[in-house]
Amino acid sequence: MAFFSILCALLIDQFKPLSPNNPVYAAVRVLADRVERWCNAGHANHGRIGWSLMMGILIVPTIVVYLLCMSISPIAVFLWNTLIVYLTLGFQNYSRAFTSIQLALLVGDEVKARALLAEWIHEDTTGMDASEITRIAIEKALLASHRHVFGIFFWFLLPFGPAGAIVYRISEYLARAWNEPEHMRNEAFGHFAARVFYWIDWLPARLTAVAFAVVGNFEDAIYAWRNFAGRWENKNTGIILSTGGGAMGARLGSPIEKATHVLPVDVATIDTLGSEADTLPGEEPSIRFLQSTVGLIWRALLLWMLLLLLFSIAVWLG
Repeated sequence: MAFFSILCALLIDQFKPLSPNNPVYAAVRVLADRVERWCNAGHANHGRIGWSLMMGILIVPTIVVYLLCMSISPIAVFLWNTLIVYLTLGFQNYSRAFTSIQLALLVGDEVKARALLAEWIHEDTTGMDASEITRIAIEKALLASHRHVFGIFFWFLLPFGPAGAIVYRISEYLARAWNEPEHMRNEAFGHFAARVFYWIDWLPARLTAVAFAVVGNFEDAIYAWRNFAGRWENKNTGIILSTGGGAMGARLGSPIEKATHVLPVDVATIDTLGSEADTLPGEEPSIRFLQSTVGLIWRALLLWMLLLLLFSIAVWLG
């Protein structure tokens, strides 16, 4: 049942992807803002209360409807599961943005590519050359494929079912919404959301990295994982990006980078890290790596679906 729910959700997403500004996402954003205003009084403990309240508001109805569907028929369960997976996926949203950047770079339109990248990552891209645009687009695509597809799959396949998918998707959103905006970066309120998402994402991130290694250059991927994942402030992010880069033979990130955000460092720090930069595996990202990224993600997706199909068959036969 889980296999067909995921397959149907992916097919629907291919033909009818949800807009980032759809009513469901908009309602979640409004709710997150209101919870933050209600609970944020400047202390870290209030972030724990806000996170728990947000989850309760969304998870309880999800479980109630799921139990109601179970009492009706398996078809009702299938439809509810498919709907939840479809709502939590974001495969086509990032895929279309990535493809647009790829096409702009292929025709040599760096100005358009920078504009598209800025719209996607919501950061200033002024002055970026084609290599830097390519690198950041690849990093964003690898992370998006994990957080909007593979991480959702993992939590949906747990006994929690659709509630698990909601937990993962909302946790990922709160970790961003309560920490990344300018007015929230110095607030203690979002610390709990970031910390709890790190642990929620701990195992899925490593499974995604294993998938990238299996469908790519396994030896270089594992080498990059073991030796370079720690260069990112967030270890989960580092594992995904270092392994994905190693699997493609691309040199992602830099020794002075923290989760795709370059931090200001002094000259002594750069000198200290210079020797490490010389040992980074792979080539500098070029336009050809954009297509390699697409292939890596699709092969990883097919691997997940194949394993899920085999597991489903084993359950049916058992």
